[in-house]
Amino acid sequence: MLAAGGIIRNNSNEFLVIHRSKYDDWSFPKGKLDHGEELEECALREVHEETGFYCELRDFLGTVAYVDRKGREKKVYYWQMKILDGYFQENSEVDAIDWLHKAQALEILSYSHDRELLTQISST
Repeated sequence: MLAAGGIIRNNSNEFLVIHRSKYDDWSFPKGKLDHGEELEECALREVHEETGFYCELRDFLGTVAYVDRKGREKKVYYWQMKILDGYFQENSEVDAIDWLHKAQALEILSYSHDRELLTQISST
């Protein structure tokens, strides 16, 4: 299964993390590709759906691969993103967001693949 998402950092050098009440986890916004959709389109759409933010793509950050809760192999492509507009509103997938410095985010992220991706991102 292919998916895409975004890592968003603000001017205070904080990273956006999302909380999904269904799984009671903290992660980065991401989601599965729709039929015929490009990875970049998926990343922007999923980030908007989950966070309410309209973004633009920046640097490609890499991929993470893991087995999901249903036993399916999943590969997620991530881009650094910059917010252009929008605001967060609780939705059916995400009930909260937080802006955290890297050390705080590394403590709260629920999955090792998210923590590994974050450790590869420069602090500046």
